Amino acid sequence: MQFKASTSKMRLVSLDFFRGLTIAAMILVNTPGDEEHAYAPLKHSTWNGCTPTDLVFPFFLFMVGVSIVYALQGKRADGANHPKIIRGALRRMLILIGVGLSIFLFYKFDFAHLRFPGVLQRIGVVYFIATIIYLKTTAKLRYWLLGIILISYYAIMNFIPIPDGHPANLEPQYNLAAWLDRTVFSLNHMYKYANGWDPVGLLSTWPAIATALFGIVVGEVLKDETLSAKTKCSRLLIIGFCATVSGLLADIVFPINKQLWSSSYALYTGGLATLGLTAAYWLIDVKGYKKIAWFFVVFGSNAISAYVLSEIMPGIINFIEIQHNGINMRGMGFVYETVFLQYLSSANASLLFSTSFVLLIWLGMYLLYRKNIIIKV
Repeated sequence: MQFKASTSKMRLVSLDFFRGLTIAAMILVNTPGDEEHAYAPLKHSTWNGCTPTDLVFPFFLFMVGVSIVYALQGKRADGANHPKIIRGALRRMLILIGVGLSIFLFYKFDFAHLRFPGVLQRIGVVYFIATIIYLKTTAKLRYWLLGIILISYYAIMNFIPIPDGHPANLEPQYNLAAWLDRTVFSLNHMYKYANGWDPVGLLSTWPAIATALFGIVVGEVLKDETLSAKTKCSRLLIIGFCATVSGLLADIVFPINKQLWSSSYALYTGGLATLGLTAAYWLIDVKGYKKIAWFFVVFGSNAISAYVLSEIMPGIINFIEIQHNGINMRGMGFVYETVFLQYLSSANASLLFSTSFVLLIWLGMYLLYRKNIIIKV
C-alpha cells in the first residue's frame, strides 16, 4: 500500500467526482439504520430488475476501466513496460483480495466459513484482467471482445444444462453460475450459502470484465486529444444512449439482473454510466463548474480507502455496548434508536442514519484530501 501526494492538475476532475458520488452511494446503501424499512430505491432488486442501488457496483467497475486508460495510455506503446505494469496490476489484485478477505475475518475470525468471493475481490480480478487486455489488444479487438463476452455469457447461461441435472435456467439456486460457485467454493465459503448462490461469484465475473472494457472504450474517447470536447460529448452520448437502449431490448431474452450480472445488465448500466460521466465531464471539466464537484472529489480521490473504512467502522463502533431500557445494545444500534428512530419514521430514520454515516466517512477522507494524500494499493 502506497501513500502518494496528489497530482490533481493531471486528474480528470469529473472522473474523481463520479467515482466519489458512486462510493458515497455505495456507503449509503450498505449502511442503513434499518434495512427492512429503508426506502425501496436504496435496496437491491430481489432478482430481476434494476434499482438505483443496483447501479453502484457496475458504475465503479466502469470507472476502473476509464482509470486504466488515464493511468496507462502513455506507457502501453512501449512493450518493455508491460511486464512491470502487469506485475503491478497483479500485486494490486492480490492486495484487494487480501483486504476483502481481511474485512470478513475482522467481523468473524472463522476460516472454516471464510467467504471467498466479495466486492473487493471482484474489483481486483476485473482490474487485473482489464489491464492485460488494454495493454495487449487494439481498440478494434477490444470492441470485439466486449461483444464476445456478452454474447458468450448469454449463451452459457441460457443454453448449457446444469451438471446437477437441471436444464439451463436463470433461477437463483439452480442456474449454472450458482452451481459453479457451490462446486468451487462449497456452501461454507459463499455469501448466501443458505440459498446456494453468491452475487459476486466466479462465472458472473466474466461479464463484469465487459463492464470494465466499456469503461476503457469511454476512457479512450475522453483521452483522445484529436477530438474537441463537444465531439467527445456527442460521441459518448450516442454510445451511452445506444448501450442503454440495447440493454433494455436485451432484457427481453436475458433479464436485467445484478446478481447474475446478465449481459443486458452490463449493457444497460454501462450505458447509464457513460451518460452520467459525460454529463459530469461537460459540466465540470469543460464548463468549469468545479465547485459543485468538491464534496464528492474528496471521496473519489481515495475511493478504495473510503470503502474499506466504511466496511470496518461499524464493527469498531459496535465494540461499544451500552445498556438502554434494560437491554444491552451495540453502538450502531444504540445511535440509530436513540438519535434517529426516536424522532423520525423508520424509513426517514434509516435514511438520515446512513447519510450521517456517509458524512462520518467523508470526514476521514477529508483529512487525507487536505494533506494531498492518495492511498494507492
